[in-house]
Amino acid sequence: MNNAQMMYALDLDETTDLISAVGTDVTVVAQGDMGNGKSSMLTVLAQRHPDHVPIYFDGTNKDLGDMMLPVIKDAETKGYVSFAPNEEMGLHLDKPVILMIDEYGKANPSVKNALNLLMQERQMCGKKLHPDSIVFATTNKGSEGVGDILLPHQYNRVTVVQVRKTDHMSWIEWGINNDIDHTLLGWVKDNPQLFAAYEDVKDPEENPYIFHPKASRKHFVTPRSLHKASNILHRRAHMNDKTLTAALMGTIGDRGAMDLMAFVRLADKLPTLQSIKDDPKNALVPDSAAAKVMVVYRTLASLEKDWLNAWMDYLPRLDAETQGLFANGVGSPKYSKQAMVMTNKKFTDWAMANNYMFAADKE
Repeated sequence: MNNAQMMYALDLDETTDLISAVGTDVTVVAQGDMGNGKSSMLTVLAQRHPDHVPIYFDGTNKDLGDMMLPVIKDAETKGYVSFAPNEEMGLHLDKPVILMIDEYGKANPSVKNALNLLMQERQMCGKKLHPDSIVFATTNKGSEGVGDILLPHQYNRVTVVQVRKTDHMSWIEWGINNDIDHTLLGWVKDNPQLFAAYEDVKDPEENPYIFHPKASRKHFVTPRSLHKASNILHRRAHMNDKTLTAALMGTIGDRGAMDLMAFVRLADKLPTLQSIKDDPKNALVPDSAAAKVMVVYRTLASLEKDWLNAWMDYLPRLDAETQGLFANGVGSPKYSKQAMVMTNKKFTDWAMANNYMFAADKE
């Protein structure tokens, strides 16, 4: 990216807003880092537009014959051919769709050409999409070297925006609401370099965790691979340390796996949730800052009304910085349990006593 593109790069929420606003007339192509969650925009858009049918079209596994097939008409008289489009395009539904063309830049050249009219005029094979349909596409950065190529005439039919790489705190906020393992969240909190952009790292050895086009790493950290690592960690009770480490190495890379395992061993020494629920005033308080962070993230993700009071009895036993971390988590606009916490009397009393006045503003 040049300086102007970097300055005006959008995050995933801003890109989704753009697609939602102009996607009926303009095909936005979201260009960004691999594994950064670009494809997840389809789910978000479907939630925003519940009357639309979401359609995922994978550009990498299609050929021209998968796009349209000839249909012979009036064979006994005039004999001519028309074409029927693939149902994955949604042209037959006669209702609004949200069509995401994933990995557009890696598609076969013939597929890209077949998509030209659909992306510009919302039609294919003489059939038109419903006028309220939204069309957008995703692609990786050309500088990643993974085969994303668009020609000038293809660029000219679409609006390409650069998608900024997600930062670690935004991902943690998402992870709290999406069952990401609390150990992993704690590790990410301590290691913001996991979300560094490779353009900012001249020597790939300076950051051994991330993808870098000058390095030969087969496994590295992205939001996508971290999600996979979380799924593995959720099942760690069924593995010994060697097996768990091997699985993580094959998911986020050697260095990432080794460092994360140090946090896993630390997490095994956390107070259990049950001990906080049963005896909050005597449950173990961890010594290390990293362990306290994991306790907070675990609580934010799993908190329920029936033990919220117990947690509020435990919280003041933590240091002020860790209490603030909990408050900031609750105050996040995207926190799914915000209303439950902010209407709890013990929480509001604590918030007032500790000058977290956002509690009154959010109710």
